[in-house]
Amino acid sequence: MVAEVRKRKSMRSVSARFGVSLATVQRWVAHARGQRLDRVDWSGQRGGRRAAQATPTSVEDQILLLRKELLESSALGEYGATAIHRELLSRQKRAEGQAVPSVRTIGRILARRGALDGNRRVRRPPPPKGWYLPDVAAGRAESDSFDIVEGLVIQGGLDVEVLNGISLHGGLCVSWVSRTITAKLTVERLLEHWRKLGLPCYAQFDNDTIFQGAHQWPDSFGRVTRMCLQLGVVPVFAPPRETGFQASIESYNGRWQAKVWQRFQFTNHDDLQRQSDRFVAAARQRAALRIEAAPKRKPFPQNWKLNLKTPLAGLVVFIRRTNAQGQVELLGHTFDADPTWCHRLVRCEVDLSRQRIRIYRLRRRAPTQQPLLKTIPYKITNKRFHE
Repeated sequence: MVAEVRKRKSMRSVSARFGVSLATVQRWVAHARGQRLDRVDWSGQRGGRRAAQATPTSVEDQILLLRKELLESSALGEYGATAIHRELLSRQKRAEGQAVPSVRTIGRILARRGALDGNRRVRRPPPPKGWYLPDVAAGRAESDSFDIVEGLVIQGGLDVEVLNGISLHGGLCVSWVSRTITAKLTVERLLEHWRKLGLPCYAQFDNDTIFQGAHQWPDSFGRVTRMCLQLGVVPVFAPPRETGFQASIESYNGRWQAKVWQRFQFTNHDDLQRQSDRFVAAARQRAALRIEAAPKRKPFPQNWKLNLKTPLAGLVVFIRRTNAQGQVELLGHTFDADPTWCHRLVRCEVDLSRQRIRIYRLRRRAPTQQPLLKTIPYKITNKRFHE
């Protein structure tokens, strides 16, 4: 759209051609003003973005490395903002490159990245989206998150539950209203959704029994998990009582309740579903460019049928936190991870095909460093699934 406008076509004709409102065209033209099209951030996300004039992260990293180098090898023993600026200027003379930041800018970078000798609170840059899944963090794979909103009551005593879903990179949202959300209904709705729009590489849930399966028996894999495994979608279960991992779907839950549930009065479930569908359609239209830029989804297999009694195969991921002994609890068992990695995050990959569990170390401060801690043999009896 922006390219067409820059070819001196009217915004109104462009909006008619692409089937969007005039305000949408105006918004994206203003968003790209003064920038080359290949350098514009088209994600459409609000907040949390670096300012256009901010120092690039690569330059900040270079400044931190140079500070460490001067600290260890400088003949003068100086490694503050002035010394770093002086060293950058001398290196720029030898090799032309990007403009050198000022002394004040270097000082602010050192303070922001916690590289000063004084004891101040360090505000580190947040990890990328889905940082605990390398493919998702690198933008090579899409992940859908699902959650249930409970405790809603329509006037007159009609109980309501809502199954919400949203994709991490694309912001592709969906909502289903029902009197009660069950595992069987969840499978039906997810299959309907994925048949239309394609399969993600990962599907993330909380540890509700509807998604994961019964908790009273070990090695229990529920209906939703089995459906994901048969489709080649990796189910991911967020850690209990941890913030951040479900931020995307929790944010959408709040938006749905504020923009749909709290704005109108409903007489029955159908009225609520119709208004919810209007909101979902509008939200998808607003995020159209972001959805288009997201990682491609896999096509749904043709002539596929769900068979819950098929032997388990594939990968299931659990994000967990170790206890005081460096152990991790999942699937009704306690596994030894690392006695030196206590009360820390780990990613547990349950490989049902190879009958093993791989445990990886996770750190928000170093999201790209996820070394393998331990590989544990894991074999389960393929119990018959009971309806």
